[in-house]
Amino acid sequence: MAASSNSVIAESPAGLPNPTEKTAVSQLSWRQASSSSDPQESDKLIDGYGNKFDVPDYTINGIRKEIPKECFHRSATLGVSYVARDVALILAIFYTCNLGGAWFLSAAWLFSTGIWVLAHECGHQAFSSKILNDTLGFIMHSSLLVPYFSWKISHGKHHKATAHMERDMVFVPRTREEHCRRFGVDTEELHEVAQDTPLYSAWFIIARLLFGWPIYLLTNDTGHNYHERQPEGRGKGKSNGLFGGVSHFDPRSPLFEAKDAKLIFLNDIGIIVTATVLYYVGSTCGWSNLFRWYFVPYLWVNNWLVATTFLQHTDPSLPHYTGEVWSFVRGAAATIDRDFGFIGRRLFHGIIETHVLHHYVSTIPFYHADKATEAIKPVMGHHYRSDTTEGSLGFIKSLWRSARRCQWVEPAAEAKGVSNDVLFYRNRKWLRATSEAGVWPSTKRVRRTRALG
Repeated sequence: MAASSNSVIAESPAGLPNPTEKTAVSQLSWRQASSSSDPQESDKLIDGYGNKFDVPDYTINGIRKEIPKECFHRSATLGVSYVARDVALILAIFYTCNLGGAWFLSAAWLFSTGIWVLAHECGHQAFSSKILNDTLGFIMHSSLLVPYFSWKISHGKHHKATAHMERDMVFVPRTREEHCRRFGVDTEELHEVAQDTPLYSAWFIIARLLFGWPIYLLTNDTGHNYHERQPEGRGKGKSNGLFGGVSHFDPRSPLFEAKDAKLIFLNDIGIIVTATVLYYVGSTCGWSNLFRWYFVPYLWVNNWLVATTFLQHTDPSLPHYTGEVWSFVRGAAATIDRDFGFIGRRLFHGIIETHVLHHYVSTIPFYHADKATEAIKPVMGHHYRSDTTEGSLGFIKSLWRSARRCQWVEPAAEAKGVSNDVLFYRNRKWLRATSEAGVWPSTKRVRRTRALG
């Protein structure tokens, strides 16, 4: 597979209100990808599995024109019916299984994760009218202690800058140098870093799944930390962290513009109302019951949400880009579809199985996403990535594999020129190795993955 020498110009993020509007990257100091900043064909780009990599050579228009027109149709009635279904099932399971204890009740909150996903659909205006989308999204997310409008704004930026090292909003990996600074070691001492041990990996997964979501909302953890460079102009002196001034609950946060303040306040009111209701339930029905009824299932929602997002954007086969060579098409291709069986398709509304399509055209509702995904596969070719091996079990296994193998990103060892701005996942066992060195992990999975595409 040779690296492409074709130019890929930054495209407008599909699914925005005006699909012809130029992406925000043109308003920044980052240079758009052009023929003068394309990785060269002679360069050896090697991904985290040891396979050769080439950047996408198609356009967003090529993607959109292959999608059947009916896939763009949004039905408010159908969307609301899914909300009603999930709410009814939550109430039914709660009523019939209350005596079964916290773990039995947690089954109902698989549907609560579905509610979260439907609110996510509303954030992308997939329920037709803006008023309906924002009203339902606000109610559903507030009930799960999620600040809907804050999330909607930052999530939109994630879609506009996926896999961009200086602008993406979720699971931005550390560079090799940042990884070394975090642990206070020189690059040649990376073999001594404990983060690559199985015990640390297990702790990372457990802590991230349980608490990663609220920590992200409070501190922007895993999001970019280049706030002074953003066009909002509100990032001076602010950085990610508990007291860094970057929070989804603070109207002064550099994640937002001044005009967004009233929406952020509305978020906070929604969270306060939910917290008040929870306090009332705890006071009248007992705090142990509240813990059983709400907080144990709430942790399960966090678990599925973080696991899903992490695995959509973290895999040894996926690249990241600096601002020198990033484009919307390249970033959207740096995602991967997975399979979570019945739960993923029926309870989580296909958010795991059709994420690549979602990053190209985010307004396509989930009930058309399978058909649209099949339509774009011929255009994407080998750039479409999916890992559906072993179904739900494979999804769980991929958590461990990605946590172990995806420690930081860096250029391929033999990259030249601007190809140094295409970064791949590495860990201490494969420090800037080359495929010829014979020390790469098995490539069986990634070959099978691409064959499925």
